[in-house]
Amino acid sequence: MTMRPIRIIGDPVLRTPAAPVTSFDADLRALVADLMDTLLGAPGRAGVAAPQIGVSAQVFVYDADGHRGHLINPTLELGDDRQDDDEGCLSIPGLYFPTPRAMRATARGMDQYGQPLTITGTGFLARALQHETDHLAGRLYVDTLRGETRRRALREVRAGHYAPRSG
Repeated sequence: MTMRPIRIIGDPVLRTPAAPVTSFDADLRALVADLMDTLLGAPGRAGVAAPQIGVSAQVFVYDADGHRGHLINPTLELGDDRQDDDEGCLSIPGLYFPTPRAMRATARGMDQYGQPLTITGTGFLARALQHETDHLAGRLYVDTLRGETRRRALREVRAGHYAPRSG
């Protein structure tokens, strides 16, 4: 079992769009296995994206609402209904904020062998698919926040022990 350390906000890999996967080989399958080990190696995790372990590749794993798997080079189609439940992130530990997301999401991509894969979910699974796909684009959930919630989140991120410090 290879549980990899999670990169924390301030690490540039989290703000850089991940590279599309072009080789569906043993190295990719090892990355998927490491991601899954990292996901399942600690309780309460719903997903881990490759940038969160320092790898610039469009790959994530998920375990939400009784569904577990992986997706490579995902695209999303979102429903019109919204949800605003609290959301957190392994890369911003200990902070949770009501985050607007689509109630329904369909993610299309490939599996680790290059075969087409489609995952459709509602509620928590839809939230996880959106959250992990955002990671692959160099976005964190706090980027989706607006108004006073965003201001409060950014204040708390800056106050956290993981925020980059100047001086």
